[in-house]
Formats: sequence, C-alpha cells, structure tokens
Amino acid sequence: MDKHLSHPIFNLLAECADKLGVDAYVIGGFVRDIFLGRESKDIDIVTIGKGIELAELVHQRLGSEAHLSVFKTFGTAQVKIDDLEIEFVGARKESYNRESRKPIVEDGTLSDDQNRRDFTINALAIGLSKTNFGQLLDPFGGVKDIENKVIRTPLQPDITYSDDPLRMMRAIRFSSQLGFKIDAESFDAISKNKERIKIVSKERITDELNKIVLSPIPSIGFKLLSDTGILEIIFPEMMKLHGVETQQGKSHKDNFYHTLEVLDNVAAKSTNLWLRWAAILHDIAKPATKRFEADHGWTFHGHEDKGARMVPKIFEALRLPLNEKMKYVQKLVLLHLRPIVLAKTEITDSAVRRVLFEAGDDIEDLMALCEADITTKNPFKVKRYLQNFELVRQRLKELEEKDKLRNWQPPVSGEEIMSLFNLPPSRKVGDLKNALKDAILDGIIANDREQALRFLQDKAKE
Repeated sequence: MDKHLSHPIFNLLAECADKLGVDAYVIGGFVRDIFLGRESKDIDIVTIGKGIELAELVHQRLGSEAHLSVFKTFGTAQVKIDDLEIEFVGARKESYNRESRKPIVEDGTLSDDQNRRDFTINALAIGLSKTNFGQLLDPFGGVKDIENKVIRTPLQPDITYSDDPLRMMRAIRFSSQLGFKIDAESFDAISKNKERIKIVSKERITDELNKIVLSPIPSIGFKLLSDTGILEIIFPEMMKLHGVETQQGKSHKDNFYHTLEVLDNVAAKSTNLWLRWAAILHDIAKPATKRFEADHGWTFHGHEDKGARMVPKIFEALRLPLNEKMKYVQKLVLLHLRPIVLAKTEITDSAVRRVLFEAGDDIEDLMALCEADITTKNPFKVKRYLQNFELVRQRLKELEEKDKLRNWQPPVSGEEIMSLFNLPPSRKVGDLKNALKDAILDGIIANDREQALRFLQDKAKE
C-alpha cells in the first residue's frame, strides 16, 4: 500500500507519531476510496492514545499555512492544509443506550475502533508506524466486499443498526452511490429495525436522503427505502404514490415507479439537487386528486396546482430549506404540465409567452423536467414527444429574442398607473395591471412603453 501513501503528509504523520511513541493508522473512507479508484482529500487518522497531541505536533511541523481545530469535549482535532482535511481521533470503543444514538465512549484498541465502524468497507486501516508503514489491516474482509460490491456490517447487523439507526440510511446511501448490493442479513436487519429511525433527527435523515437523491441512479436508493419500510416512516407522501388501482378494466400507472423513472432521467442530465427534488415531487398530489370517470378513465385534474401547494409542508417536514430553493421546486411542480400541453397541441405564441413569463430563468430546467417526464415504453411516442418539445424550444427561443419576456416586468408599473389615473391602491389598479399583462402576453400589443400607455388610456375609458 506504500504507493498510495506517496503524499508527503503521510511521511510527516509517521515521523510525528514515532516522535510521540504512538501507533497511528489511516482508516475509513480514504482507504476505501483507494480500492474504489477514487481520489479523496479527507484523511481520518486513528491513534492508540494522544490523538490531539499528534494533531498539534503535525500542525506545528506544517507551519503557518496549516489550520488547527481542537474539540477537547469529543477528543478529536482537525488539521487543514491546502485542499486536505485531516481528522485525528484516539481509538475508541462504544456502548449505546436504547433511547439514543449517542454512544458512551471509552478509550480502546485499534480492534475496538474497527469493530465500531458501520461497514466492512469503512473498517479498513493502513499502518503509519515505522514497524507497519503501508501495511493493510482488514479484519472483516472489506477488500473482498469491495470486489464483490457488497455492503456488510463488521459485527452482527441487528446490533449495528439498532445501536445507531442512521447507519440504515447510510447503508442505503452507499448502495445507491456505489451501486453495491446490501447483504441479505443486513437488509433483513434494516427491515426489522426500521422503527428505530424515529430516534434520529430529521436533519441527519435528510442529509443522507439528499445524498441518495444526488447519487448516479437515485432510484436504487428509493427502492431500498421503500422495500425496507423506511420510506413510509420518513417520507409517507412519496409512499402514497405506490400502487395501481383498476376499475372497469382500466388501470392507471404506478406513480411511484413512474416518479423514480423521471428522477433517474433528470439525474442522467443534471446534478442539480433541486431539479431532482422537482422530479420527486412533480406528481406528489396524484393520490389526492385521483378520480375515476366512466368516460375518461383515471384522471388527476389539478395535481400540479395541489402538488405545488404541498411543497412547503413537505420541505418543512423534511427540514429542507424554506427559501428560494423551495420556491424553485414549487414553481417547477406547478408548471410541469405546461410544455407538455404545448407539445401535444398547436403551439400558439400566446401560450409560449405565458410559459416564458411564468418560468423566467428556470425555463430550461422546466423543459428538462418535462422531457424527463416522458416514460412511455412506446418508441414512436417518445420520438414524437421529443420532436414536439424541440419545436416548443425553438418557438421559446424565437419569442424570447423578439419579446424579451424572461423575468419580464410590465413597461408601466402599478405606482405609475395610480399616478396616471389618480387612483388609490385598489382592485382597479390590479385589474389594469392584469389587463396590460394579458394584452402583451396575448400579442395584442408589443412589449413597449408607448403602446402600453395607449392601451391603458383606452382601457381606463372603458
């Protein structure tokens, strides 16, 4: 393993550890990523005692360019230099109270420290002392699990997940990120302990959930969350999309699996977390709006409007930000059918202007979501939809260049309308503003101040 410790920092770590007379090891994610062929800038160092002292000596040797943070309460320290973050901690053993995922911590051996790790692939260690520099310590077969693409716990999984239930989310997250399979015994233990997730803070759960959403194929993680029963607990609104109902021989599609297809389609094109959340929530109100009509079969009228109204409550429940990110998702959920309607019907300039006006700078993301929403297995339909969307894109571009409607503001403001017609703030002012907006969007007048003033004079006379 010596070639993987070629960075000068490792020789310095080894020299400082020898000077203090402590055994030190690189452990966890950095070692795992060596075998995955991934570069890592986060280095975890575990020592048999004197973790903070080792950090202080390394910081001293690195000089003023390095930054040291010491957390005495937790017995840990961190040294940052250039793009490296090095965490130092003394080897520990842990025991747990059933009502909390916060462990009772005692000093321990390297073996104790490896035992407490969540997965075998994260329990790998490399020696940094003179006697074992570059030597791999793999007591649980973590390298073999990486080769076989398996997520497994070092100890009995029932204990591992019950002790710290967040590890259940982490197992699913690693499976989704790496494309690894969760070991059968581990999967059963997650299903058995699913209710324990309730003792974990919403913030920690959502942090792992966002990493699943950002994984290369997010549906892997969501299917596992569903199959283990965790999704029902942490995100019940999404589980309600599950299932197919049939009446009079007519069935609707399973909106849960449709949503996952849309999410994967978006993920293949964009790493934007919030665009991916828009994909997750675009049909979230379908269960609430589902109706069976004898003439039309299953309908979901108004699901885009109700879905947009559900977004703030879902964001609040999941501790997602209630700021412009939430408003962005809300907007895309509300508008996600508009380009689809345009693509299915004759494209009018008025309809295109309205989409441009309402989507603003998010028009490209809205179009990406709509294209991702095409999940039909009929290749002829897919081809036709994509061709129609290309026509919509072309028309959007032409009208945007001509009318400059993206993030458009009316050429005459509400304050000016009040001044022109000597009106107080009132419904009349709002009616005139809306009439002006509609006239421009419908192409009755150009997006021009003089034409707008003439239009308002005529409208005021009416």
